[in-house]
Amino acid sequence: MNTLNLKVKGMHCASCAITISKRIKKIPGVVDVNINSVSETADIKTEKHIPLEQLNSVIQELGYSFVGDAPSHVNHGSMGHMHDMGGTQEERNKELDEAKKKVVFTLPFSIVVFLLMMWEIGAEFLNFIPKFPVSMSVLNALLFVIATPILFWSGKSFVNGVARFAMHRVANMETLVGLGTLTAYIYSSVIVLFPVVRDYLKLPEFVFFDVTIVVVGFVLLGRYLESRSKLQTGEAIEKLLGLQAKTAIVVRGGVEIEISISDVVVGDLFIVRPGAKIPVDGVVVDGFSSIDESMVTGESMPNDKKTGDSVIGGTINKQGVLKCTAMRVGSDTMLLQIVKIVREAQSSRAPIQSLADKISGIFVPVALGVALVSLIIWFVVGSYYLGFSSALSYGILAFVGVLVIACPCALGLATPTAIVVGVGRGAEYGILIKGAESLEQLSRVNVIVFDKTGTITNGVPQVVNVVSSSSYSEQKILEFAASVEYYSEHPLARAIVEEAKKRSLTTQEPKQFNSIEGVGVTGVVDTKNVSVRKPTQNDLIKEPIISKLQSEGKTVVVLVIDEVLVGIIALSDTIKKDVPNVINALHKRGIRTVLLTGDNENSARYIAHEAGIDEVIAGVIPSEKAKKIKELQAKKYIVAMVGDGINDAPALTQAHVGIAMATGTDVAIEAAGITLLRGDVTKVLQVHTLAKKTMRTIRENLFWAFIYNVLGIPLAAGVFFPLFGVFINPVFAGIAMAGSSVSVVTNSLRLKRTKLK
Repeated sequence: MNTLNLKVKGMHCASCAITISKRIKKIPGVVDVNINSVSETADIKTEKHIPLEQLNSVIQELGYSFVGDAPSHVNHGSMGHMHDMGGTQEERNKELDEAKKKVVFTLPFSIVVFLLMMWEIGAEFLNFIPKFPVSMSVLNALLFVIATPILFWSGKSFVNGVARFAMHRVANMETLVGLGTLTAYIYSSVIVLFPVVRDYLKLPEFVFFDVTIVVVGFVLLGRYLESRSKLQTGEAIEKLLGLQAKTAIVVRGGVEIEISISDVVVGDLFIVRPGAKIPVDGVVVDGFSSIDESMVTGESMPNDKKTGDSVIGGTINKQGVLKCTAMRVGSDTMLLQIVKIVREAQSSRAPIQSLADKISGIFVPVALGVALVSLIIWFVVGSYYLGFSSALSYGILAFVGVLVIACPCALGLATPTAIVVGVGRGAEYGILIKGAESLEQLSRVNVIVFDKTGTITNGVPQVVNVVSSSSYSEQKILEFAASVEYYSEHPLARAIVEEAKKRSLTTQEPKQFNSIEGVGVTGVVDTKNVSVRKPTQNDLIKEPIISKLQSEGKTVVVLVIDEVLVGIIALSDTIKKDVPNVINALHKRGIRTVLLTGDNENSARYIAHEAGIDEVIAGVIPSEKAKKIKELQAKKYIVAMVGDGINDAPALTQAHVGIAMATGTDVAIEAAGITLLRGDVTKVLQVHTLAKKTMRTIRENLFWAFIYNVLGIPLAAGVFFPLFGVFINPVFAGIAMAGSSVSVVTNSLRLKRTKLK
């Protein structure tokens, strides 16, 4: 299956996205279409290759077109991608400049005409305000001269929307504004240019050029502010791409040369000097330095790197000179993989968006119908009560007002703007969200299941208890144990040796070293026969402390010197330091916590007790982990699973939301909907906070967008005029419509300042 990531030109609202989607889905071979009206991108899945020209052929007649790859589509040549990005950004800025020119030309006229309208209305009701000192015929002619270029140059897209509607029966926001303003303009032009017709029909000299001028002006202003704000919603990807190095110093033929990073290939030896960016992902082969990895991890503290350690492209070398071998280049680097994940998530649809899209899809034809019915009712019924000329005036105002105020822009922007900003904010904190659905589901989660090893715990054994059963001190016990374990590669042996190093103890190489599989090791240290082994049944009887330590889930070994048990060492996989605080915070949010592990019951319960976790499910083989998640879901819980290993992948997929620790395996990360870089468990709290705040923002946006349309349309249609004498002028409808869209985008942008904790 192919996936095309394309930029969409000519799209201005949610109804545009729906129109494009419907047309593209009709093309044979197209499987799925996702159009994002905020990022102005399209993700099209096809069964076979479909040329761009064929896709464009079905939407160009509607005023839209696809152009090349979307901004964050990741090509193998990363620098080529950067050029694409720059071109697209330049194109967007150019479009914004064009929009600004039209606003700068139109808005002064709109403001002046709006003030004149206020003067005229004030003079009608307040005696101390003088009548306008210019005759009606002169004023109408002047307004005609102003309105003509404003409608047909500044508002050209609205007029084109009417033409497309007439030819193809496709309506969107531009159609509504265009029909309203064009109707007002044509009617007014007849009054001014054909006085004979006006006199014959006994029409008043009253015109609606002011409506055309002011509505076009304020709608263009609203669109410009909205477009400028939408550019800010995509800043996360821009920042990520800006982190990429432009060049790399590589060694070829024994000579150092500087090349574009698009020319770096796997296996190249590259050099990174202090203060420079690491060009691509690689492994250190020589040198030592501290690396600032905050751009991918969100952690401010630099990380020390030595021979054998991996480095990430885009991170900054703070100190020494590093020689590294390139392991991943182009689109395979972690940075561009992050860009890809972020872009795909920003383009994805949350389930809550479906409702808004459906309503937006039917809003335009319904609005046209309501506007037409309003005009007819005012014309027919109004003529009986108000007279023909007044009824016609009110009818045109209602027709124009309904069309303008019914634009579903705010409704269509409510969800995608919040998702784009929320996903971008997460990326800044080292949280990668693969889809909007993951955010929505996480906001509703009431049970979080944690894997143990590597998630709750550090994943490596550490010495936690040293007990003397003789005259030997703890220090001497560790010295002898570390010495005899000197040559062993067993994880427990390494933990004992590391503990001795940590305490700066003196160790030595053993003589006559021997490893007995499944039992322990023996050797001669200081002429003494020393062994570190598993405790026997006799040991358990003589030293009850061994059983107590084992009941806490710890692994116990004994130190025997010259056949006498002299000390006991307990080892355990320790919990990460922030885990208890995280679990406590989740409980305060009303979330139940579960530990799911293949480890034994005692060990699992001890770790759960230390962490404060509510429930333990232990001794579970990998294939049964997903089954345990299903059982929780059967109890109507909304379940998130946090894990890092291959054996966690089925459970991560089964859960409503899978959260992978990036310190784990690629399989786990691929299976999860959310990835936490550096495996920091505190980010579970952060991403839950982000999910809650993003969904709250979406609900706020939808509420105000719904209320605006539900109350605005009957008000504009004049439903309340017979009852309360209330009638909204189309001018105010235009201002309200523009303000509604801008307020939704602005509300979403507040997420950029959200502190995650």
